[in-house]
Order: sequence, then C-alpha cells, then structure tokens
Amino acid sequence: MGVLRVLSVTMGRISTFRSYQIMLLLAAALAVVAFYYFGSEKQNFSSTTKRIKETQASHNTNRDDADLSIDIRSGHPESRTGTGVDLEGKLSRFHALMMFTKVDKSLNLQQKFQVAMRSMAKHGRFLEDEMLVLHYVSDVGSQELGEKMLPELLLEATFRYEVVFHNVDVLTEKLFPIVEAMQKHFSAGSGAYYSDAIFFLSVAMHRIMPAELKRIVQLDLDLKFKSNIRDLFQEFNHFPYEAVIGIAREMQPVYRHTFWQYRKENPKSRVGDPPPDGLPGFNSGVMLLNLDAMRRSTLYNQLLEPEQVARLAEKYHFRGHLGDQDFFTMIGMEHRELFYPLSCGWNRQLCTWWREHGYGDIFQLYYHCDGPVHIYHGNCNTPIPDD
Repeated sequence: MGVLRVLSVTMGRISTFRSYQIMLLLAAALAVVAFYYFGSEKQNFSSTTKRIKETQASHNTNRDDADLSIDIRSGHPESRTGTGVDLEGKLSRFHALMMFTKVDKSLNLQQKFQVAMRSMAKHGRFLEDEMLVLHYVSDVGSQELGEKMLPELLLEATFRYEVVFHNVDVLTEKLFPIVEAMQKHFSAGSGAYYSDAIFFLSVAMHRIMPAELKRIVQLDLDLKFKSNIRDLFQEFNHFPYEAVIGIAREMQPVYRHTFWQYRKENPKSRVGDPPPDGLPGFNSGVMLLNLDAMRRSTLYNQLLEPEQVARLAEKYHFRGHLGDQDFFTMIGMEHRELFYPLSCGWNRQLCTWWREHGYGDIFQLYYHCDGPVHIYHGNCNTPIPDD
C-alpha cells in the first residue's frame, strides 16, 4: 500500500506537471494566433485601401454607382488619436473637396498639395464627435499617389478624418449633359485645362452627388491654411435665405477686362468695377456650396438651362476661360442674391498678373484686402509666404 501510495502520489504529481505543461503550450499557441490575427488588423494605409476597395466591390456588384466614390478610410479605432474612424458612433461630418487630377504627372501640383494638406492638418481643430471628410476627384494614377502621400501629410492632424476618392471619368460622364452648353462660353478651347466638363463640377454638383450630402466646401489645390478649416464651415450659418453659394470676390481686374464691351455700351454700369461698390466678379479658389439650397432653388436651376446661359452670355458679350468661376460671375451680375460674399481673407489671392498687363494704375483697388488672412491662394503659380 505504501508503494502504491507513493506511486499514486508520484503519478499524480507527474499528471499535474504534464497538465501544467499542456496549459502552457496551449497558452503559447493562442498567443501566437492572437498576435497574427490582431497584428494583421493594424494595416498600413495601402492595405486598408485594398481591403475597403474589395469590400465595396462586393457590395457594389448589384448597386447603382450614385455614390460616385471609392472609400478609403485612414487609421483604425486603435490608432493614434485623431486619425481613427469611429464607425459605430454618430459623427458630425464636414465635407471638403479638391480636384486631384494629373497630379501624378506634375511635381508642381504635388508640391502645392503638400503645402495645402500640411497646413490644413496643422491648423485644423474639430470637436470629439466631428469628422472632416476629404473628397478628391481623381484619375487612377493620381489616386494611387494620393493614397501614398496622405498618411504622411496628415500626420499632424489632431482630428478625425476620412478620405474619399471620386473617379473623374464617372463624374465627367454625369456632368457633361448638364454643362455642355456652357463650356463653349467659359472654356479656353479644345484641350485646354478648363475645357473639361469636370471643371464645372461646382456648378452642378447638387445634381450628381447623393442627396445625403447637403453642404460641401470646394477648394483649389494651391492653398495654404492659416486658420482652422472648421471656421470656414461656420460661414454657412451666415447665408441669407436665397443664397446657395459662398464665394470671395476676384482680386484682380480680370472681369473689368472680360466685360469691356458691355462696359463700353453701359458706361454707368458697376459691372467689373472694384469694391466696395463695384461688381468685380468672383474667384472660385474657395467655395461653400449649400447643395440642399442649390437643389431647392428654382432660380438657380433655371440659370443652368442652355437658353438662359446663352441669353446672359449674349447680353454681357461674355467669353471666358476660367470654367465655373466665369459662370458664377456672369449670373452674379444679375442675381447677387444667390451668393454669400466670403471675406477676402478666406481666399487671399496672390496673383498680380494683371498689374503688369495694362491695369497697374487701378490694380490696388482690386487687390487690397483688409482683415486677417485665413487662407492664402497662390493662383497663377504665385509663391505663398512662408510661416
């Protein structure tokens, strides 16, 4: 019995030791599995892009392409504060859009993009339950480049953000029937930069974007932010009832020149005159588009009709080359109620081309801008001041 007892105790201890070993081995195996499973979730931006593309492709197989977008979400809930996307909670979204075509073929555009995005990230501040949604209208090559550049450019962002790429070909196909008639009045000619229908996107965005998208800010690429972009969105709150678009004035005598014939025939007209009493036209580098108001406005939608565009172009002898801003300037001469005037500080244009081309004596009347500068606009490749 003593031997059996010792043997029994010994066997029990061995059994216990083996059980302990088995438990340790099992725990180690689970740790390895967990490492690879959870570690794989911490993907980089490119792998996230690929995963979301594949997911959307499966969802979109039997779905109309009305959303017009491929969705690339940066970061993960466990990532650095500010870059994660809370897909569970309710977030207030602020939408901003940039044209991002041919960027992969232009070092100049890439440098401008870097300045714009870094300054936006540096100065941007949003509340905890808010998110900035960045829309880019892009070709395939530029999208691939943008996906690589954005994580580094937005590294300083302390706010939540989401990135959405829209295919330029899809948008152009939807836009063309709407804006075809106005292109001949406001384009530089076949093959020119602004001759493509996509550069009239702001004019008809309310007709091709999903109804859930109610407000959006459209921005040029050649900008540098000096203030919080969230403050720009607050300007929507100051729109008069009939206003559908917020836009700053043109800060050169561009339209004094363009309307020369109308001004000659109507010498008492304010068309093309400098501020504060004149009508200098608009600059589309920074625009607030109240898409809901644009959809509701009978007047605005009537002005998109080809016969109305032709009537106004004939009346003002208008022949432009700057796309959407030409259209907005022309209809603004008759219907100023459709526009909320942004202060010049939200689109502080730096180009001085017209000062050297016949308008030096009156140039400063247009170029002068009081008040703080929130956004610098380096139009016509003008250098933007360093910080």
